[in-house]
Amino acid sequence: MDRLFFSLGALSGALSVAAGAFGAHALKVRLAPDLLAVFETGARYQGLHALELLAAAWACAHWGGRLPRAAGWCFVAGTLLFSGSLYALALSGVRTLGAVTPFGGVLLLAGWLLLAATPWRSR
Repeated sequence: MDRLFFSLGALSGALSVAAGAFGAHALKVRLAPDLLAVFETGARYQGLHALELLAAAWACAHWGGRLPRAAGWCFVAGTLLFSGSLYALALSGVRTLGAVTPFGGVLLLAGWLLLAATPWRSR
């Protein structure tokens, strides 16, 4: 699981850099400022949680157990829902897509809490 999370974290980090560059260069002239800010928020949170996925990979290798695995999957799903919904909202302009974003946010928070509990509940 540690290798999978590490690879997913590294790929997610690369995608967040690409999304940030795409937003800064290609979308800057095409999107309204409020939608560009939404897109940039998605890229920023994706980059941050790519690093947290690397931390989950390290915790899986170092401590093992269910908690770091659950944290890693929360980061994966949370990033897909949170950043993905923000990207979709910004690119489509469909504001109702923002209703998905809080579910991703809850998963990201759960990942942080699970990761925080990991060293105290490890084998």
